[in-house]
Amino acid sequence: MNRVYVCSCFGITDKQVKEHAEAGACTPRQIASATKAGTDCGSCVRTIQGILGRGACPRRELLEKGEAASVLAAEPGPVRSPELAEAA
Repeated sequence: MNRVYVCSCFGITDKQVKEHAEAGACTPRQIASATKAGTDCGSCVRTIQGILGRGACPRRELLEKGEAASVLAAEPGPVRSPELAEAA
């Protein structure tokens, strides 16, 4: 099997990018967080975008079906930072 390197800076293959996409990564930034691909010279970012565009994004599919829209639109709960807690 031939290895097709997407990111030569970190030795990341197209197979690795696809595996992360199947696990839920939908953006080049998410791929970068998992593999570092695209964080050095950046020449692979467009290739990663192309790979991600060819596969399905589970979250995007749910949004298109309307299943996750209610979750995304939900109001967040109260958020308190330690600084605010001390001031209260």
